Amino acid sequence: MIGLTLGRYTILEKIGEGGMGVVYRAHDEQLDRDAAIKILRAGLLLDEAGRKRFRKEALVLAKLNHPNIATIYEFASQDGVDFIAMEFVAGQNLAVRIHHRALPEKEVAELGLQIAAALEEAHEHSVIHRDLKPGNIIVTPKGQVKILDFGLAELAQGEQDASTVDVMTTTAELSGTLPYMSPEQLSGQPADARSDIYATGVALYEMATGTRPFQQKMISVLIAEILHGAPTPPGRLRQDISVRLEEIILKCLEKDPNNRYQSAKELSVDLRRLSLPTTAKVPLRKVSRGFWSGPKGLVPGAVIAAIAIAAVLLGFNVSGLRSRLLNRGGSGAIRSLAVLPLTNLSADPQQAYFADGITEELINALSRISALRVISRSSVMRYQGAQKPMQDIARELHVDAVVEGTVQRSEGHVKISAALVDARSDRNLWGESYEGDLRDVLSLQSQVAQAVAREIRVQLTPQESATLAVSKPVNPQAYEAYLRGRYLWNERTPEDLHAALVEFKKAIDLDPSSALAWGGLADGYSLLAYYDESPPRAAMASAEVAARKSIQLDDSLAESHATLANIEWAYDWDKEGAEKEFERALSLNPNYATAHEWYGLYLDQVGRFDEGVAEMQRAQQLDPLSQIIQVSVGRCYYYARKYDQALDLLLPLEKQEEDFWVLHAVLGQTYLATGKLEDAIAELDRARQLSPSSMRNLGVLGDAYGRAGRNPDALKLAQQLASLGQKRYVPPVYNAMIYMGLKQNAQALTYLQKAYADRSDWIMQLDADPEFDPLRQDPGFKELLMRARQDVKTSADSD
Repeated sequence: MIGLTLGRYTILEKIGEGGMGVVYRAHDEQLDRDAAIKILRAGLLLDEAGRKRFRKEALVLAKLNHPNIATIYEFASQDGVDFIAMEFVAGQNLAVRIHHRALPEKEVAELGLQIAAALEEAHEHSVIHRDLKPGNIIVTPKGQVKILDFGLAELAQGEQDASTVDVMTTTAELSGTLPYMSPEQLSGQPADARSDIYATGVALYEMATGTRPFQQKMISVLIAEILHGAPTPPGRLRQDISVRLEEIILKCLEKDPNNRYQSAKELSVDLRRLSLPTTAKVPLRKVSRGFWSGPKGLVPGAVIAAIAIAAVLLGFNVSGLRSRLLNRGGSGAIRSLAVLPLTNLSADPQQAYFADGITEELINALSRISALRVISRSSVMRYQGAQKPMQDIARELHVDAVVEGTVQRSEGHVKISAALVDARSDRNLWGESYEGDLRDVLSLQSQVAQAVAREIRVQLTPQESATLAVSKPVNPQAYEAYLRGRYLWNERTPEDLHAALVEFKKAIDLDPSSALAWGGLADGYSLLAYYDESPPRAAMASAEVAARKSIQLDDSLAESHATLANIEWAYDWDKEGAEKEFERALSLNPNYATAHEWYGLYLDQVGRFDEGVAEMQRAQQLDPLSQIIQVSVGRCYYYARKYDQALDLLLPLEKQEEDFWVLHAVLGQTYLATGKLEDAIAELDRARQLSPSSMRNLGVLGDAYGRAGRNPDALKLAQQLASLGQKRYVPPVYNAMIYMGLKQNAQALTYLQKAYADRSDWIMQLDADPEFDPLRQDPGFKELLMRARQDVKTSADSD
């Protein structure tokens, strides 16, 4: 079948096989997307009447529209081949994901909740799955569940006029389906929604314990077990399973359908409760009587005496015994923490932007506490959907504690649940839920931050206490538009940046007093200039207006002060004003890694190299997994002309981040400054290959070609920049680099004069950047530097 075309689908590869037929990945040539094609086995549809009946029922199934259900596109026939076209879902089926290992309870609840949501949608449309099992539950790389084959088992059985037992004609089919069948299905009774709930219970049991509730190999014995046997309670197989999860699973597995959950919605409610932290006491699981118990279960007198002595010792905390026993003193004070990405519990996965936004805002709130080191967003987002032990995450981020939780948004209501975990001992310290109107979302975030601060007994300054206590109501629609904008802005592609600006402007239209939205607008325009998507005089001027408006509305936003600092240096060329704003930003939020990073680069460019390295290293502590910050530490050494130290840092990093183009670009510039031209060209060409749209790579590579005597190659890149310049803005400094490498200084200076007229941020780098060392002795270059220094001085004086 590979390479053949069915309808508008070209078959690419085989991806599975089951009782109904073979499944292939195909490409929809008309809509330019991948699809899954299930080719039905020969004889499944007996005649044209059956084929029409199958098509009619398949079209009913195609109307199911839910984020956790794989969509059926169409049923068709060609040259005697009957096939179903469905949504292609990239990911791993749940059977492979489990593979004889138990999943963390939190993941069991999250996956179970999505399965229940899919069942709820299907059952409301009178569609029963009838063959639900881990093999047809796909989990995408982002942790989203997609259930396959809704209703198809009934269609196939209907065509064959077969009973349920007929599905079990071969041992291969039986081993994949029978263990998930409900007792009523095996008894020949009609299946209903509660049959799907039973199958869900089997899947939950398997996720929680790594094994099925009934494991007999002989078919007859397995059927008897499902019909009459009692499953081993999950808690006996895995001691850390909560009583609540065990109760949910066993209720799903009740023999009598009337004793199970009567709807998927009921199951969803209990799973959702399981997902949320609670301060309520959970009953202890009963254990068998051991040496602690005397006759008839009574506690022996010696044990009572021991408990009494222990109580006295604990009460007076003799020799710190209470602290040691309760594990309070062993771990020490909490001085650093990370807020892991909050889980989106909303029914719509498209609401992921909301959970990500609340995560970022909670990080920002906690970051204002100077006594804490709080890890930045870019590092913690690496763990979104990751299944890693808490202690491993804490070790990688170098933190004492972790905040995790969930966000649920429905219409105008929001619920934030959070838990604080001492990662050193994997001990839960606190958990609570906060809910209210979306208008009060900032208040909810503030309450979470204050509760965390109280629990870890961190000392707040009066300013920090006042800042955390402030929580203004928001315009719900404007705030959501702002969060969508931030979500897009964090993607950092030109297309997403333009889309982010649309959302920020929408938020401002809805609420002109939103300081957050004005700050987002400033960040969006700034990045457009940074990515060379817009001339500085257009983008940076707009960014400055937005940043100043944001600060005018709320002077406590560190992000807006940092953005304004960057603008004042890179665009206004205001040295004094920039430093003042950087200091203000860091006083408001000492954990804002980006402000430390930008301040470090500013210090390098004004010649304060040791301070620049110190700031960049602080940024690295706050954002340990950030690729750009790690590379920027090497850039600091490059600016300081400490090339050996730069290479010592960058070369080992290259082995870890071999596909990060900025790393190759900075490494290439470092080699260029040391005269290692072939190494420089190799690194810079690699940067160009990884990011062909970056004009910066063309300029620096052209400089290297010119210095190496490869003039035709350098001129080819100059022509490429000229061609691009007819379609979009090309910063003149990149042309200047190429002609500098070709030793055509007059031409290079002409382009630098254009960069000066554009108010390019490169003008403020000319003094410090080794890239321009070949021009240092040129009179024209010296004159340009003098003019730039005078402009900086004039701007500072006018302040």
